[in-house]
Amino acid sequence: MPPEPKETPAMTFAVRRREPVLVGPSKPTPRETKRLSDMDDQEILRSHVPFAFFYRGGVHAHADDDDPAGVIRRALGEALVPYYPLAGRLREVEARKLVVDCTGEGVLFVEADADVRLAELEAAAGVLAPPFPCMDELLFDVEGSSGILNCPLLLIQVTRLLCGGFILALRLNHAMCDATGIAQFISTVAELARGLPAPTTTIAPPWSRELLDARNPPRPSFPHPEFDAVPPPPPPGDDMVTRTFTFGTAEVNAIRKLLPPSLRDTATSFEVLTAAVWRARTAALALSHSHERLAFVCNVRGLPELGIPAGYYGNASVLATADTEALVAGSLGDAVELVRQAKATLTAEYVRSTADILVLRGRPRVAMASNMLVVSDNRRTGFYGVDFGWGVPVFAGPCCAMPFCSFILAVRNGDGENAAALPIMLPRPAMDRFAAEVERLLKG
Repeated sequence: MPPEPKETPAMTFAVRRREPVLVGPSKPTPRETKRLSDMDDQEILRSHVPFAFFYRGGVHAHADDDDPAGVIRRALGEALVPYYPLAGRLREVEARKLVVDCTGEGVLFVEADADVRLAELEAAAGVLAPPFPCMDELLFDVEGSSGILNCPLLLIQVTRLLCGGFILALRLNHAMCDATGIAQFISTVAELARGLPAPTTTIAPPWSRELLDARNPPRPSFPHPEFDAVPPPPPPGDDMVTRTFTFGTAEVNAIRKLLPPSLRDTATSFEVLTAAVWRARTAALALSHSHERLAFVCNVRGLPELGIPAGYYGNASVLATADTEALVAGSLGDAVELVRQAKATLTAEYVRSTADILVLRGRPRVAMASNMLVVSDNRRTGFYGVDFGWGVPVFAGPCCAMPFCSFILAVRNGDGENAAALPIMLPRPAMDRFAAEVERLLKG
């Protein structure tokens, strides 16, 4: 069956929040200033990113701890001891360079109750994936908290549900961590919440941000079209909608059948879905092909030449860019090959070249073309292993979509099997065409 597109469910519920509080490290921590890396210091990362974790609840690993908000708040203070920079505040020094003042002021924490059951959210959604109803209530924008400088670096809201389940939503200042980094921190909070005397991840997570600084002098060795200036796209209109498309094994295999034999058994689900979604989106937007961009986020922690230590929680990701002219002109198989070629550029030299060009050009923004899509695969970040003592989450991951960015998320489809969900944001007429393109792909 074609993936059922899902818009925000038409449901509302009341959420009662207590006053936000600051949670600082539970023990004294160093008071110092730490420089962020040149990779952290990108203009595009000076933003806040929301994530959500949905839990069924039940009996906690320790029967006397039955309130998720209290358990998580206590564990959060303990986790901020080794991760004390997250309790600080960002400021700029020379040439707008970001540093974190490790002040121990803490992160924002909100405790709340919602008049809804998890089963009701699941029934309204079909597949529990973004966009979620009332997300602005489940992650309330505390006044004065959304700035980049001199503001808390994390906002966390724990909302208890009528059924005994709960939702943990958080908003992260992206300059501090990437998805892998924040998953590592939240996993540490979860282990401490389960009563472990110390986290099994990293007792003293390394800072080591200088490893992703530009060389001196900078000497880019790759073209970086993701930063090349193009005419900016028109601003998004008022009629933008977000839908999530879910692809189980059957749907991915249906797309594979359109590939040449040499690729059917070797292409990864990421390559298949990225190529297929980009082509469907291009057709749906019906734009001229003068400025095309397809890029995807690549975690570089596994490149041994960079020497990034275990437990590193900064931004350790770069954008790889596919040759979009060939993408438009070629077949789906050609698109998969081009995605592969872009992935193959991911070397330590490419990462250093990225840092160099960021400094050489004064932190250029990623150039948003009229048809621009950035894909970020979050299925292996570790979000689904985050267990605060009530079991693993029903959903875990980013909970937003943007006009030029889509996440690949791990979910369970209507049949209960593991699947990939892709939230897409498009103008409503283009969304209808996109859904038709996806259905056409799946029918061969």
